[in-house]
Amino acid sequence: MTKTLLERKIQVAGERITPQRKLIAAILQEQGGHLSADEIHRLARRQNPRLSLATVYRTLRWLKVSGLVRELRLNGERHHYEVKRDEGHQHIVCLGCGRVIEFNCGHCANVHGDLADQYGFRITGVRVKLVGYCANCQARKHNETQ
Repeated sequence: MTKTLLERKIQVAGERITPQRKLIAAILQEQGGHLSADEIHRLARRQNPRLSLATVYRTLRWLKVSGLVRELRLNGERHHYEVKRDEGHQHIVCLGCGRVIEFNCGHCANVHGDLADQYGFRITGVRVKLVGYCANCQARKHNETQ
C-alpha cells in the first residue's frame, strides 16, 4: 500500500507510524482537511470501531506539535485540522452551514510583504479567513423571508 504524504512526513520525523496514526493521517489526506476531531473520529471508526476519541485527540495534538498538521478555528468554537502545506492558502467560511472553501490568492504575498515593510514586521505566518453566506444559505434565507 502506498504511504500518504503525511505518513512519509511522520516517518521522516523519526516517529513510529502506529495503525492509529496511519488511519488518521489517511483520513486527513483523503478528505483534504477542515475536519473536526469528532468528524475524524466518526470516519476512522468505520475502519477501526475500537478507536477512541481520546486517541484521535492525542494523535492530532502530536501531529500539530510536530508541525505536520495545522489546527484552525474556522467557525465557532470547533477546531478543524488540515495537513500543513508549504504553499499558503486562504479560507472562505459560510456562517450559515459552516462550509469551508479553500482558495489561493496570487497577490496576497505581495500585500503581506508591503505591509511588513510598511510597519517593520517580520511576518512568520498568515491566516486569512473570509466569512459570509454561501449561495445555498442565501437562497434559503431569501425563501424564508418570502
